[in-house]
Amino acid sequence: MTSEKTRIKYQTDGMLLRESISDPLLKRYNVIILDEAHERTLHTDVLFGIIKSAQTQRKRRKLHPLKIIVMSATMDVDHFSQYFNNAPVYYLEGRQYSVQIMYTIKEQEDYVFTALVTVFQIHQYEPEGDILVFCTGQEEIESMAKAVRETSSQLPFDCPPLIVFPLYAALPSAHQLKVFQPVAKGSRKVIFSTNIAETSITIPGIKYVVDTGMVKARTYHPGSGLDLLKVQKISKAQAWQRAGRAGREMSGVCYRLYTKQEYESLKEHSIPEIQRCNLASMILQLLAIGIKDVEHFDFMDKPSPETVSSALLQLQLLSAVQKEDSCWKLTSQGKQMALFPLEPRFAKVIFMSKEFGCTEEILTIISLLSVESVIFVPSKKRETAVEVHKKFQSNEGDHIMLMNIYKSFKNVKGNKKWCTDNFVHHRNLLMAVEVRKQLSELCKHVGIPLKSCGQDTARVRKCLAYGLFLNAAELQREGGYNTLDTRQRVAIHPSSCLFMNKPAYVVFTELIQTSKCYMRYLSIVDPDWLLEAAPNYFRQKRLYKVN
Repeated sequence: MTSEKTRIKYQTDGMLLRESISDPLLKRYNVIILDEAHERTLHTDVLFGIIKSAQTQRKRRKLHPLKIIVMSATMDVDHFSQYFNNAPVYYLEGRQYSVQIMYTIKEQEDYVFTALVTVFQIHQYEPEGDILVFCTGQEEIESMAKAVRETSSQLPFDCPPLIVFPLYAALPSAHQLKVFQPVAKGSRKVIFSTNIAETSITIPGIKYVVDTGMVKARTYHPGSGLDLLKVQKISKAQAWQRAGRAGREMSGVCYRLYTKQEYESLKEHSIPEIQRCNLASMILQLLAIGIKDVEHFDFMDKPSPETVSSALLQLQLLSAVQKEDSCWKLTSQGKQMALFPLEPRFAKVIFMSKEFGCTEEILTIISLLSVESVIFVPSKKRETAVEVHKKFQSNEGDHIMLMNIYKSFKNVKGNKKWCTDNFVHHRNLLMAVEVRKQLSELCKHVGIPLKSCGQDTARVRKCLAYGLFLNAAELQREGGYNTLDTRQRVAIHPSSCLFMNKPAYVVFTELIQTSKCYMRYLSIVDPDWLLEAAPNYFRQKRLYKVN
């Protein structure tokens, strides 16, 4: 949507980062505004370093100066100012109504139960005004929403109706929009939301906020190589963001389901994503931009040397980098992998698809893994949805199941009613179609022919093994699974179509830590494929012998 006449351009941090690969000095821009800087996403933290460097170099070369404006409601201003060469700090008065903060008298063992009790106490004893409850994820939200619906039907006759709305990223857009619509006079809205409602959106009518004090965040363990989604405590900055939601349109109340003492023990700010995630993708981008000494890049908060080393080792195993004269450099394949806006392992899978003649199928799978889940299981129709989804399932695994959903979607020409009837997300599938188009264009650009393997889906699984071999697990004698590289105990997620099966070897896309460490999006693989994919790596590990 831009042209030579464009004066203001809105874009994601990831888009600007990709632009910096071809233009490290960002010469197209006079001013760059980075909003919501406190969120400290991986892309934003890398951008800080690139933009700071571009500003310095442009000044040194006497080019047009670059003005940088960093904005946030809750950032650590001294830390940011110091990083940007003691930049001046400006405070702007916001339009915030007063918010009363309430803490629990004693520590709560079960925040879910406490949140439900608090919702009904507010509903029965507080005057009108809608309620926003912060939860950690979809499953928790659906179970809490169901509990409130069931309990509210048993409230006294004179109690006004309580209308329940869930809100999370994977919810279909039509359902998400319902939270913004007013309810009938005399009724009250209660919204159960993830941290999507912390800063991204403002919901009208909110007077009461219930803050569970918990959030689901991604954490990476370089020693084990595991990238986990895990429930953890929020920071003070997040607590204030949540409280602020109660004072957007009127004076409000925030009920914190933790004691004042517990609040004081929270970290001031959330740990930046760069210090708690896999850095392989980011390092590949930095090398592509031309930054040679990635280990000493000017980050605002430096990641641990162990995390950087682990990322470089992964890239080396994926044949993306090599060491020359004590410097890390991109291989020819690494340069091409950096062109794809994907995790390096997915870019590797696409490059291997040329060898296995299954690029069409691989692009479909990677596109679907790059968007929010296309599968929707509403709590009220769970059994029906599970039954309907069976027609897409494959005994080869979830990746082939995703492919089957996409094929069916294309066969009905993206029909919206078909999506509703089959409990799949229309919007997310349309997004996957767009992602796939972009990836197809990139494949043509780097000379990867768009071939299909037809019904020979074993080739697809073999291709996946070549990029996901670091995420492989082996069935143990007692029926559980261990990851191949670190012997981490893992299990197949109940949502997987392989949940009732016990395949000997699988590769998986991600791990989620709840009551157990679950593998999500799996495919059955042959152990010989893994050995072919990374012979030296698996021989060093001595993980198994191939008969």
